[in-house]
Parts: sequence; structure tokens; C-alpha cells
Amino acid sequence: MQQPLNTLYAATATAAGIVPVLPGLAGEQCADVCIIGGGYTGLSAALHLAKQGRSVALLEANTLASGASGRNGGHVGVGQRVDQQTLQAQLGATAASALWQLGLEAVELVEQLVADHSIDCGLRNNIIHVAHKKRYITDYIEEVDFLKRQYGYADCRYLAADELAEQVGSSQFYGGLLDTRSRHLDPYRYALGLAEAAQAAGATLYEHSRAVSFASDSDGVTATTAHGQVRAKQLIVACNGYLGNLVPAMAGTIMPINNFIAASEPLSPALAQSLLPGGSAAQDSRFVINYWRLSADNRLVFGGGENYRRAFPRDIVGFVRPHILSIYPQLADTRLDYGWGGTLAITLRRMPDFGQLADNIWYAQGYSGHGVPTATLGGKLLAEAIAGERSRWELFANLPRQKFPGGTLLRWPGMVAGMAYYALRDRL
Repeated sequence: MQQPLNTLYAATATAAGIVPVLPGLAGEQCADVCIIGGGYTGLSAALHLAKQGRSVALLEANTLASGASGRNGGHVGVGQRVDQQTLQAQLGATAASALWQLGLEAVELVEQLVADHSIDCGLRNNIIHVAHKKRYITDYIEEVDFLKRQYGYADCRYLAADELAEQVGSSQFYGGLLDTRSRHLDPYRYALGLAEAAQAAGATLYEHSRAVSFASDSDGVTATTAHGQVRAKQLIVACNGYLGNLVPAMAGTIMPINNFIAASEPLSPALAQSLLPGGSAAQDSRFVINYWRLSADNRLVFGGGENYRRAFPRDIVGFVRPHILSIYPQLADTRLDYGWGGTLAITLRRMPDFGQLADNIWYAQGYSGHGVPTATLGGKLLAEAIAGERSRWELFANLPRQKFPGGTLLRWPGMVAGMAYYALRDRL
């Protein structure tokens, strides 16, 4: 169930008067491409398709970026959700290298879109990855060496515990990795910027227009809402964790899970500087990661904890607070002004699930917590593929795909058991 967009991001965007009010679909409309979903994938696809000169109609069930695209931690990390050494072992050097280049391009694309369209989203440099267990130090050192040796990547370096403590204002970690090509931003303002750019390029965006079904015929595809239809030559399904029952054939390869974030009161400049003096974002090495950054007004925006039920915790601030204090006990008396959750979609292999349901029906989903850059790039690759340039799209579409055991009915208890195992491993 979609939750109200009661986030820090929405509050500040509303106060700034930059949240659009868009019409709902009424009657029958025609377009070259119909897109279902108003998050990063859909908005990026709309923008890039409109730039090609195609007519685009986008259907969003609620309001733009009201799902994970407007609720996440705002990290824009290089690479893929799976580390490069693992990808190379699984897929071979050629495929892994191609995916590495796409991962770099994804971050560059975010930067380019922000610059080209003057998106005011507070884009900042650097993400620090921190080891919460001593035995992970070797992995971090090996990763730095592997990326430099295999890909010539010199934009990350290892941080010993003392230097790391200075960078993240906490002595809870054993070492870390500073990646200076990664970025972070306000994810909701970024999405709104993509929407504005897509409209300026000619795309038509509809809110409160939930697609309840779609069907193909000899003339193309028709997507139906409660109050209208869009007839199009091509259709993109870009719903991710909010897919619901729209396409049962897609649902078995993803698991919707809920993640939670809290935002503090504005911190004093001295306190904010003591937590993240270089302005970097940070994330730890847990299987269910903690991740954090400072907002433009010096609030700590901290993500921690997940659940695998439809309902969110009643007290999200109380749910996230222990995760914050485990790293920053000095914030025990700091007020947390906002707490919210959102639903993301993960895959078993933690790599995206791209594919086609028919020659003219496309989808992209399953970003597994790496959606800001990868979904943005996914939208561009969808536009390329629809234009007939499939080679880069196929780098993702040809990845091994695996359904969750038990299908959509039994995947939940299996996932809960699996996540409980990894949570126990994090603590040991």
C-alpha cells in the first residue's frame, strides 16, 4: 500500500513551491510510447524518448516520485549493487567490464542531467564505505587494488581506522573505502527535476492515474486507468517495488521490501561538521546496510532497518533511532523530526531485472537499493532499445534471471528466514 509522502524531502520541496500539480488521465489519448510509473526509470525514459522526438504519455498511480524515487537515501554510487570481483567470477571479465563501464556512466548521467537541466538537488561528492567487522578490512583493501589493477580506477582509496574516524565522526568502524567519484543528492528534488525536463522536452505526465490493465492488439498496446486509456505503439512498465498485481509474470523475480529513514532536527554547524567533516555520505558493510548523509540544512538523514511485511512500524523514528545511536551515541538527545519508509524491489542476484513481455512491451525493475543511478540509466537504455539500439540494454536484459522460490505466495517467508540469517551474521 502506498504511504503518504511525509518525508523531509517532500516538506522542503513543498515549502519551496516546486512540487507540480499534474492532471489525471481522462478519456482516450494516443502516444508513441506509454510509460507506467513515475519514478526514476519512467521519468528518465520519458525524457530520453521525448528528446528523440517521440510522443510520450506517462501514467503515475499517485504523485510523481511518491514511491522509492522520492523516499531513498540519495546515494549515487559507482558500479553495480554486486561488487566487481563477484561479477567477474560469475559472468567473466568481458561482461563484468561492460557492466562496470555502465555503472560509471550511470553516475555521470545523473551529473549530466543535473547540470543540463539546472536541477537544484544539492548534488555533492563522495561516499565512504565503512567496515563494521574487522575481518572485512582485507576485502576493502583487495577491492581498491582490484579496481585499480583491472579497470584503472584510481578514485577510491582505503581508509585506516584512525583516518576513517575523522571522516565519519565515529570510532565504531575498523576501516573504510573513500570513493570520490560517487555522489549524493536530495532524491525527490532530483526526480522532480527529471519530470520538469521531460515535460519541457514534450512528454505528457499524468498523476493519480493508476494503470489497472493493459492489452496488446494489432495496432499496439492500450493501457487502461479508471478514467481513461492510452493507446500507444510501445509500452514500458516501470513500477519496481510498487508493481503489485499489474503483471503477475514479472512479480516472481522481485521481492518488495520496506526500508526506513529518519531525519534529525537541524544540527549546529559544529556538530554537523564533527559527524561528516568532508560532506561525504556514508554506508556500512552490513547485509541490511545503514546509510547516512547531511541535508542542505545540516540535518542527519539516516537510513536503518527493514521489514518484510505490508505494514510499516507504527513509530518509524523509534525504529530507526537505535541504528543511529549505535554509530553516533552523542546524538542521544538530538530530536528526530521526520521518520518515513518506502518500498524497494530486490532480486535474488541483486542485479536489475530488465526484459520484454512482448516485442513492444518493455520493463525494468529490481534495482536492489542501487536505484538512483541505475534506474536513471535504465530509462535511457529503454529509450535506446525502443529506437533500435539494443546492445547496451541487452547487457542487463541478458543477465541470469532467477525467480524467488515458492513464487509470489511463498517468497515472503523464505525471504524473512534468509534475512534473519544475514542479520544474525551481521551481529556475530
